[in-house]
Amino acid sequence: MTKKTDFSETLHGVVVPDPYRWLEDANSPDTRAWIEAENKATFAYLDSLPGRDAIKARLTKLIDYERFGRPEKAGSHYFFTRNDGLQNQDVLYVSDSLQDPGRVLLDPNGLSPDGTVALRGVSISDDGSLLAYSISKAGSDWQEWQVRDVATGRDRDDKIEWSKFSGASWSHDRKGFYYSRYAPSAAGEALQQANYFQKVYYHRLGTPQADDKLIYERPDQKDWLFSADATEDGRYLVITVSQGTERETRIFVKDLKHPEATIELLPKGDAQYSYLANDGPEFYFRTDNGAPNGKVVAVSLAHPAPESWRTVVPEKPQALDGASVVGSKLFCSYLKDAASQVEEYDLKGRLIREVRLPALGTADGFGGRRKDHETFYSIVTYTSPSTIYHYDVDTGDSKVFKQPKTVFDADRYVTERVFYKSKDGTKVPLFITHSKDLVKNGQNPTLLYGYGGFNVSMTPFYSSRMAAWLDMGGVVAVACIRGGGEYGKAWHDAGRLKNKQNVFDDFIAAGEYLVSEGYTSPAKLACNGGSNGGLLVGAVVNQRPDLWGAAIPEVGVMDMLRFNKFTIGWAWVSDFGDPANADDFNVLMKYSPYQNIKPGEKYPAVLVMTGDHDDRVVPAHSFKYTAALQAAQGADKPILIRIETSAGHGAGKPTAKIIDEAADELAFLAANLGMTVTLPPTSQPAAHASRG
Repeated sequence: MTKKTDFSETLHGVVVPDPYRWLEDANSPDTRAWIEAENKATFAYLDSLPGRDAIKARLTKLIDYERFGRPEKAGSHYFFTRNDGLQNQDVLYVSDSLQDPGRVLLDPNGLSPDGTVALRGVSISDDGSLLAYSISKAGSDWQEWQVRDVATGRDRDDKIEWSKFSGASWSHDRKGFYYSRYAPSAAGEALQQANYFQKVYYHRLGTPQADDKLIYERPDQKDWLFSADATEDGRYLVITVSQGTERETRIFVKDLKHPEATIELLPKGDAQYSYLANDGPEFYFRTDNGAPNGKVVAVSLAHPAPESWRTVVPEKPQALDGASVVGSKLFCSYLKDAASQVEEYDLKGRLIREVRLPALGTADGFGGRRKDHETFYSIVTYTSPSTIYHYDVDTGDSKVFKQPKTVFDADRYVTERVFYKSKDGTKVPLFITHSKDLVKNGQNPTLLYGYGGFNVSMTPFYSSRMAAWLDMGGVVAVACIRGGGEYGKAWHDAGRLKNKQNVFDDFIAAGEYLVSEGYTSPAKLACNGGSNGGLLVGAVVNQRPDLWGAAIPEVGVMDMLRFNKFTIGWAWVSDFGDPANADDFNVLMKYSPYQNIKPGEKYPAVLVMTGDHDDRVVPAHSFKYTAALQAAQGADKPILIRIETSAGHGAGKPTAKIIDEAADELAFLAANLGMTVTLPPTSQPAAHASRG
């Protein structure tokens, strides 16, 4: 049992116990000893589960397929990623034609022995001669930027440190690039400290970072984050200002012929503005200003007032999920009941055609430059991994560029899109994937997945873990709950701040629907989600412990009274509220997973997943939640935590670790939902690796 202290504090007149506060110090000897002890117990349990080796072997086969990223054309070159199947990290290739298999430009797999160094960001100069790329280590959000010569494949001496949440944008003359970073000392300090705020710099090739030119800063607005994009004509720098994870943004512009001045084009922060392209001093934006579902407008530098805007594509009943300009065409991607629909327009707003998508799923891509006549997009469904298509911008013709071949037999399964009613009567979409011969007898092991926050839409995706679960005889359900962006700004607003309980009500109602319709029963139903979705799982396990047979919260935000005290947590107040505000505190206190655990309650089996290098949702959330849940458990069900000791929030996680984690999760679910593991045959069971 974890050591418990008498520590508490009074917040807004309420005494709040925090007996596991000491676990917030991830590097203390006591915490390291706790991590070691918890992992020892967890891995002993997981390694003993029947069927785990067979599950790992199946996962290895399912993930072992050649996969590609969408190509980007620059100059005469095409740039794309490829993974042969089991490589820990995707490899970046360059080729001179679509028929050419290409040559390796950057292989991150050689940067660390365990595959934990990942390629994080890529920016290619307009002529395709230079590559700016960033790497991250052990899943950290911190990035290190370097520059590689495309022709020789060699790195230049340029090196950029102290960058986080930043891309890179080349200047038109290719002599350098714009990026955002923090002060050098900030890399080891908390976000609240005085020198921890982002600034925009320009790095000139061949010069030390110390000589980088400061382009823009706002020390009076320490919570502003900046993204700087040089326009393709080389005339302007567009600075998008965001405030944490708030949807509302600001747009500032620098005329690079007169860079000393900053034009505050859209300065109010009253809506979302996403820069798309420019024609001289006229700029195209996707926005929800006066249009909760989104629209595309053109804004002139000379007349930036809203009454002077030109509406290019007006708001529609569907949510505008994305927009891009390629050639002289505008591509608008909409969500229709959480599936993609894409339309192509000219820049005057005339509809050219609807892009005929080959499947009901998620379409992504349609990127490129103004001079391009081709682009690429991908389609993914719950049963088919990403297929990449080449699209002729002028004719509208689509052709398969790369189609993956897997051992997963998609023909055995079907995906339904159904609608159910939440507690307040709101109609919510739910995708259910299962075998075609499913019998609705209430006995099907079912995994319900959700997120519900930050305007993130749950559109169809493919996962080898989910494919393995289907092969095990399970059902996969994904709920498109409020807090996401499936139906535009109103859907997001209905699931944040004082409305956050709607998110949990929607997810609970999805579980109740699956039970009432005979797909499953509470003893056979599991819930899963990560990050904000981990918070979701923690909250619904507290609120309806009787509804779930098992739960897997991953890297969850579990202490809602202290989330803003760590790393980037301050930025989440846009969705969660500020614990320092009494009204927000009262809302947070009612659902915070850590604070709402009840001693003696009969909780389902819970496997908490986190990484001790997570510098986004710090592992203390999971540590404290697990300790409290273990102490409170009144049922004969395991409460375990699996702590990855060389990984962070998930980005860039090596394939080998993905397989191990998924095998542990599925074995845990099988054991606690009463499943007998039977899988399609594989040539050789995967052997256990030693556990740390």
